[in-house]
Amino acid sequence: MNGPILIVEDDEDDQFIFNKIFSELQIADKIKYFTNPAKALAFLREDPCQPFLIICDINLPVMNGLEFKTAIDRDPILRAKSIPFVFLSTSTARKMVDKAYKELTIQGYFQKSDDYEDLKHRLCSILDYWQHCQHPNSP
Repeated sequence: MNGPILIVEDDEDDQFIFNKIFSELQIADKIKYFTNPAKALAFLREDPCQPFLIICDINLPVMNGLEFKTAIDRDPILRAKSIPFVFLSTSTARKMVDKAYKELTIQGYFQKSDDYEDLKHRLCSILDYWQHCQHPNSP
């Protein structure tokens, strides 16, 4: 894992739980949290780093996760970065899932779990997959 993992999540309790999980997985120092997508978008446009992965909620302030991913897809410089992007949300309405896969370039849509161990397993699975997957940002 070279670049940071961007977590776009406005719920402080979820951020706390994610941070605890990432700490247990010994990768907490590579995590950047954003409470709204506009700030994450500004970071992506201003910082030359190559993020390893974006994990994003759907229901967010300022713009929702779908709008955030649309903005990334429409920006030629950000699109060229080929940043793996997954949704991790309590919102699993079929309409949202369909839109995410049919209209955007996402690589996964996962439901947040209320169970700590289950959430930890999901996050671990996501990270493990991207660490072993060949993609344009692979070392």
